[in-house]
Amino acid sequence: MSTIDTLSEQRVSPAPPAASRRSARLAGLLIALVVLAAVLVLGIGFGARFLSPGEVWAGLVDSGSPYYRIVHEMRLPRTLQGLIVGVALGLAGAIMQALTRNPLADPGLLGINAGASAAVASAAVFLGIGTFSGYVWFALLGAAIVTALVYAVGGGRAATPARLALAGAALNATLYSYVSAIMLANTASIEKMRFWTVGSLASADFDTIRRVLPFIAAGVLVALACARPLNALSLGDDAASALGARPGLIRVMVIVAVTLLCGAATAACGPIVFVGLLIPHLVRPFTGPDLRWMLPYTAVLSPVLLVGADVLGRVLGSPGELQVGVVTAVLGGPLFLYLVRVAK
Repeated sequence: MSTIDTLSEQRVSPAPPAASRRSARLAGLLIALVVLAAVLVLGIGFGARFLSPGEVWAGLVDSGSPYYRIVHEMRLPRTLQGLIVGVALGLAGAIMQALTRNPLADPGLLGINAGASAAVASAAVFLGIGTFSGYVWFALLGAAIVTALVYAVGGGRAATPARLALAGAALNATLYSYVSAIMLANTASIEKMRFWTVGSLASADFDTIRRVLPFIAAGVLVALACARPLNALSLGDDAASALGARPGLIRVMVIVAVTLLCGAATAACGPIVFVGLLIPHLVRPFTGPDLRWMLPYTAVLSPVLLVGADVLGRVLGSPGELQVGVVTAVLGGPLFLYLVRVAK
């Protein structure tokens, strides 16, 4: 065979088949699920007394086990709340990045979590509301208002990453200053909300999980339903319309999903940053921009980060603990600085 024939054959050699890519992604998702299961076991095992995997299992299934009460009353609620909040924050960040085409989009960095926090703090201080069933509605309202406001101030469809980041940073700073001010004005609220305002899983319980789960489940369903339309919208409004998508409806759906996910997550454990920023960036090189793959990966790996950060906080802060919001901020800070540097 001549050199020309060889080069021609190389030029027309087919790309790896779609079935192979799909198999690789499915295998990767299964591995991610195994990692998630391991991290959840660690989340239950670590505490004032370390429990081995065998002791964790006994505490889960055997009511006569000496570990049953420790697992069911303290560590299992905390781990499950970290699971569902991690899913919520990760998906919210992924669909926000897709909608705004902004690699810096994150519910915490754009002020959405701060909006929910400000609404909850206002309800607690001025209206005396102190139960989840009471202030969750304020959290949803605050998240919705700030989501729409950041998108509008940042330029809407013409938004650039820099404008969105600036709009979010300004609102974030303003709202957190407001929360600090009303807490200082009402000293009785400081101790009650001190851990909540930095993001904590320490007060997790099954009642909060039961109340927050319907909102997060609804948000997850809406977010997953946005995957295919957001893929079309990434080509531009005209191309998306030609493919049968409705750009206006897609934007409304994303705002609804982000509101449900961020509002409920913040009401449950306070504002936690960087989860929605980190995980989509970590999975995108493997899944590509296709949200039909990126969202499931994000939903599995985001709680790995959140529960893992909670475990790390308990290990580093022993015999006390570092709040999970502090740990995620420390882990996410360097990546955020890198992304700011390379964002165009």
